[in-house]
Amino acid sequence: MKITAAVATAPSAPFELRELELDDLRPDEVRVKLVATGVCHTDAIVRDQVYPTPLPAVLGHEGSGVVEAVGSMVTSVRPGDSVVLSASSCAICEQCLTGRPAYCIDFFGRNFAGTRTDGSTALSDHGTAVSSHFFGQSSFATHVNVAVRSVVKVENDLPLELLGPLGCGLQTGAGAVINSLEVRAGSSIAVFGTGAVGSAALMAAAAVGATTIVAVDIIDARLATAKELGATHTINSRTTDVAAEIARITGERGMDYTLDTTGIPAVLRQAADILGIGGTVALVGAPAPGTEVSFEVGGSLLKGWHFRTIIEGDSVPQVFIPQLIALWKLGKFPLEKLTKTFPFSQINDAFDASASGDVIKPILVF
Repeated sequence: MKITAAVATAPSAPFELRELELDDLRPDEVRVKLVATGVCHTDAIVRDQVYPTPLPAVLGHEGSGVVEAVGSMVTSVRPGDSVVLSASSCAICEQCLTGRPAYCIDFFGRNFAGTRTDGSTALSDHGTAVSSHFFGQSSFATHVNVAVRSVVKVENDLPLELLGPLGCGLQTGAGAVINSLEVRAGSSIAVFGTGAVGSAALMAAAAVGATTIVAVDIIDARLATAKELGATHTINSRTTDVAAEIARITGERGMDYTLDTTGIPAVLRQAADILGIGGTVALVGAPAPGTEVSFEVGGSLLKGWHFRTIIEGDSVPQVFIPQLIALWKLGKFPLEKLTKTFPFSQINDAFDASASGDVIKPILVF
């Protein structure tokens, strides 16, 4: 069938709206008519070839929409169901079977390769292959053939134009706090970077009862929003000595948890240095492959601190996304405070707004 999609053609080049051919549905796929899709930093770094998904490609991985058809093997959803789309996984490796699909042994192949596992692509442009199945979906398109593992059924009366970002960015930040770090009530956490991922982490920290929640950023407007989302303290790292301010806030104790959403080595080092005894620093940012960071391990040996990396908030999307929706219904995950909608035709404006920091989470609506 003919669809309209935004195609990434070259690093840093604007997305081009094109009419493409979407191929036939496979037995383990779901055809979804998109209602909306979030714009994520990961889309930008793949467009710019920090990660090597072959171009031309249809990116997009925070889709939401309505099921139009299902493959013969699909039993989890049916036509008419509302769905949110997330990352794909194989369902049969040890990691998937133990509830860790973000660490699927074929995670890269199923989310970044630009093809199905058999090497085929669902999309073509006058006979020329276009990479598809980005995060199992490629949601910068009016219709998609989605890997069934990427599909999360949600209630039909929910506002789909708002929920797409739960599929990646918001799931990642909230999951890092709730699933990965298991932040305790009464504890302290510092979040470096208050974009969509960091903002979700702040909301989750407040929801689980952390009592010292520090937001660190260089944009005052985002720090003001962070206060609305649950941050008890904010630090502009351009104008304030972060370590000294954390020492003041915690009475020299240091933080129980720190989360780096920036992927900048110097920021990650700083996040580690402000930990208290037994603290944990986690990385959810996406530095380029090969990036290295140094840690002080002499004096800090006495802290017994921990470091871990996190993908997709260590979540099972079909379980965790409904949990986030439940928190949203209670007013404890106010994601609408982060978002601004753009017509799909204004995709390049949405990316510009995200890159400049003017909008925390742009959402494209179809």
